[in-house]
Amino acid sequence: MLKQDGVVGVIDVEGVPATAMLGMRETLRQQMVMTMAKKTLVRRAWKKAGLSEEELDTLFDGVTIPMLVQTESLNAFQLYSELDKTRTGRAAKAGDIAPNDIIIEEGPTSFPPGPIVGEFNSVGIPAKIDKGKVAIVKTVTAVEKGQPINADLGLMLAKLEINPIEIGLILSGVIEGGTVMAAADLDLDLDGFTANVKSATSGALNLACHIGWFTNETIPVLLSKAAGEALAVAIEAGVHNEDTMPILISRAHARMLAVAGQVDSSALDDELSSALGSAATVAAAAPAAEEAPAEEAAAEEATEEDEGAEFGGLGDMFG
Repeated sequence: MLKQDGVVGVIDVEGVPATAMLGMRETLRQQMVMTMAKKTLVRRAWKKAGLSEEELDTLFDGVTIPMLVQTESLNAFQLYSELDKTRTGRAAKAGDIAPNDIIIEEGPTSFPPGPIVGEFNSVGIPAKIDKGKVAIVKTVTAVEKGQPINADLGLMLAKLEINPIEIGLILSGVIEGGTVMAAADLDLDLDGFTANVKSATSGALNLACHIGWFTNETIPVLLSKAAGEALAVAIEAGVHNEDTMPILISRAHARMLAVAGQVDSSALDDELSSALGSAATVAAAAPAAEEAPAEEAAAEEATEEDEGAEFGGLGDMFG
């Protein structure tokens, strides 16, 4: 096993129940080979395979019950990721060592009033009755990292659904291509890494476009930006071409309707009246802030409908 190609690692399986171990191994069987062995036997095989005992000591660091793992289908990072999926928490038992600070947060619990208040206080978790429920009075560190957990505290933590003891196929380290890597070096935040790469890529593209750096990636963006700016300049300068004419005509039409809306309705011909009526209908469907002007224009047209005028209508002026 140790002479095979690929990745060789050491797993610590302390505390993993036999039934859970069988399920984990069955799940991972297609991707890797795992073998239980005592440290003495592993050392003998390691030495016979011609591997460095110093490297083995590094892999054994902190391991209580070792298991060898070997895979050719996964690299070191993928192996860590697959084994990390087996991690789960269990309730603390008497004598267990806290892997991290165990912190009890302030706030209400689901327990009704009763003797449990005294049980919490007896293990150093301040509790009281609040609004018909047992509540933790303040945030406390029940056990500091590396300290043993007593039986009574472990029971109360379980009642709070705090399972601080981590079990699973916990990888200690691997050797790949002659390089020893600790588990801490294999624990990658892939989602965070992907987000950072995307952010860096976006920032680089933005900077390159800002300074006018010509590449295959920036040219389409720069051309689109230049085209938009050229069109804006052409419109403001009144340059007539196939791209600007639709916008210029639309702008002139809008201004014509604005002028028509300011004059006596009797001065308008049927075409302009119809156009203004359509504009008023569109304005009525707009947000409330724009409804009042449209309604006032419609009301003004209605009240002035019968009033006379001295010229033949703005429709003739605008063709």
